[in-house]
Amino acid sequence: MNEVTTKPKIKILIVDDHPIVREGLAARLGREPDLDVCGEAEDVADALEKVKNCQPDLVIIDLSLKSSQGLDLIKRINASSPSTRTLVSSMFDESLYAERALRAGAQGYVNKQEMSEKIVDAIRQVLDGKIYLSSPMTERLLQRAVGAPPELSKSTTDILSDRELEIFRFIGQGKTTRQIAGDLHLSIKTIETHRENIKSKLNIGNAAELSREAVRWVMENGG
Repeated sequence: MNEVTTKPKIKILIVDDHPIVREGLAARLGREPDLDVCGEAEDVADALEKVKNCQPDLVIIDLSLKSSQGLDLIKRINASSPSTRTLVSSMFDESLYAERALRAGAQGYVNKQEMSEKIVDAIRQVLDGKIYLSSPMTERLLQRAVGAPPELSKSTTDILSDRELEIFRFIGQGKTTRQIAGDLHLSIKTIETHRENIKSKLNIGNAAELSREAVRWVMENGG
């Protein structure tokens, strides 16, 4: 008598600091017979522990996490579990963050506004060894690779490092230097140094102007 071999389900870990988002995404993926949500996490420490315990095939990561940034988590997952693929799901403007996510080691980027329709396709494409981006973003990167026209020139914040952009976003959210230092587990002096570097790179003269520009950027880009 021939034995029927059951193919193991694809294990997925969801990392998002909003419970309602995790629940909704888990419910959506639960409708796919070959996908299994093996765990959920709300921050970097929890996510790394879940990666170690359930060894997911793919981790879906929100870039804006409590006390940290998803870009850092992507790098740490790549270092600790190289076979695990990562897919970003975020409200941040794809044109600002998709390229940073890919540089960090992610294999795809889905905007949360399109997630309900696109997430399953994105998961399957990433698990198939491909990169998933929206068509406009793919075109943008291709044009940049061959010499971008003026309208596709780098945005102001593209010249900031990942850490500087993270701090710039926190400033725009109204956090003080002390609060940012606490959230990122860095010294106040380190945050002050980053603030000075941001001002220099963006040609900003003082702290008040830095705050105004950061608030404007957050309002425009959903930070």
